[in-house]
Amino acid sequence: MDPSERYCYNPTLRWNPQVEEYFVKAYGVDHFARISEALTRPSCYSCIRVNTLKSTSDAVIEKLLAILQERGWQNDPAEGANVPYSSDDIATVPVDSSGFSDTSVKKCSISKCKIPSLDYVVFVKGSGPHTIDYGYKEDKPPKEVIVSRKCAEAVLRGAHVYVPGVLACSAHVEKGETVAVSVAVEQPGTDGGWSVGFTRGTVLQGSETDPYHFERNGLYIGQGTTMMSRAGMFRVSEGVALDMDNRVFNLPSFRDLLEGDIFLQNLPSIIAAHALDPQEGEKILDMCAAPGGKTTAIAILMKDKGELIAADRSHNKVFDIQKLAAEMGLKCITTYKLDALRSVQRINKSDSQDASTCGDSESIQNSDSLTAKIQEISDTALDCTHASIEQLKNKIYTSKAEVRKSTRKMRNGPGRSNSLGGRVERSKGFLPNSFDRVLLDAPCSALGLRPRLFAGEDTVESLRTHAKYQRRMFDQAVQLVRPGGVIVYSTCTINPGENEALVRYALDTYKFLSLASQHPKVGGPGLVGGCQFSDGYQEEWLRAGEEDLVQRFDPSSELDTIGFFIAKFNVGPKDI
Repeated sequence: MDPSERYCYNPTLRWNPQVEEYFVKAYGVDHFARISEALTRPSCYSCIRVNTLKSTSDAVIEKLLAILQERGWQNDPAEGANVPYSSDDIATVPVDSSGFSDTSVKKCSISKCKIPSLDYVVFVKGSGPHTIDYGYKEDKPPKEVIVSRKCAEAVLRGAHVYVPGVLACSAHVEKGETVAVSVAVEQPGTDGGWSVGFTRGTVLQGSETDPYHFERNGLYIGQGTTMMSRAGMFRVSEGVALDMDNRVFNLPSFRDLLEGDIFLQNLPSIIAAHALDPQEGEKILDMCAAPGGKTTAIAILMKDKGELIAADRSHNKVFDIQKLAAEMGLKCITTYKLDALRSVQRINKSDSQDASTCGDSESIQNSDSLTAKIQEISDTALDCTHASIEQLKNKIYTSKAEVRKSTRKMRNGPGRSNSLGGRVERSKGFLPNSFDRVLLDAPCSALGLRPRLFAGEDTVESLRTHAKYQRRMFDQAVQLVRPGGVIVYSTCTINPGENEALVRYALDTYKFLSLASQHPKVGGPGLVGGCQFSDGYQEEWLRAGEEDLVQRFDPSSELDTIGFFIAKFNVGPKDI
């Protein structure tokens, strides 16, 4: 066996054949091959957004330099040229004879973004890919740990290996040993599904009889030092299993670092918040706000002055937004649990004409209070035969229904929807024309996120389903923005059906919408034309002259970002 072919990182992204055919039509064979390769690797830099209400870029850079040096990183200003400025600023990284950069020393560089209006963004550039000597000897393979695909994708971005991510391990591994780390990528099963094909806790022998021995060729992401024995990895439920001290890609970890002062965020996401152009004193809605990165970016851009509503359908995700806003010291953010598909408030004839847009107006409060009082009286009446008159007079009686409910809570815990223990307010939606600006960062296929080691489960049908829901969400956004307002639509996917096709739908359906120019303009042009599918479905994209009014971020471009898309719409008089 040639160890250089097995013990290396050279993944191939596998696509559904119909999806691959579709993307080849959209991008061309060579371009899509470059995109697929870029998706399997992380960006060469981490992008940090500075909370300008609490700190400055210069102060953050000074703190980061000190912290990273304490952690063994050396600052190399020459490496900082290879960050998203322009092709003229990109420098060559020193490489060895194998075509990979030197991994003997952990080097990074920290620099301020030079893009106009983004000087509060800081880039921390790492290095890679590196060749790693795993210590292979003929007939004596290195001890090994197999991690899940999602764990590996996090490790490639700078994380360590945590216990839940470990799937299999060689026998007789003790704490403090050096092991090779490989990835178990899902494989097609006989039932048509995808799985890793072996049980967590499998003992690895290092031979061809190991599960998916050949499939792991070219899927080694580095070496780690075990923080616990093999038995411990499968006995405990949490904790660091491996300290990754020798990586294919060296990127610093920012876990629990300068909380409140910085936020780790992809560059296109920061630009999406800028494209919205929020102003002080405005009323703004972030329809799908979790995890809160764009929400807090908008709040800082409007200098924490105004009303920013952040909504999401998940209780725990809304609670996370609350914690992030508190951590960053932002007061203008109000959070609600709300499904984006039900963002527009339904008004019944009995509802007051001046009901609040947030579903918690005085009339609704009075109604809820009256309902609660009626329920309380009803519960009391049902059980009054079991309570003394004296108990009722002293108001110390508790209905049996409440007792049973409390018993269930104590037995079963707080419940999944309230597992974090925080208070999240529900919303019944908002009245039409309530907002000056709306950001719809729509749930999508996420085919632009990187690094990505698996894409086989996505089908043409699933991509169309995403697009269908995005249109319904956009319909809600259009109703909520006032005439003269702005809508920004964004996704983190390379799929034209969720990007350019949505723009075509918006412009053809709502004649009062028009594409608006974006600042800063960093991404490339959108796709013009369309695609005819084999089943007769016709997908239309942008028309000539519209392509430069959107921003498409290509993961294979010199910007080295995730795949992302941004479209900005001006809202005209709605009687058109």
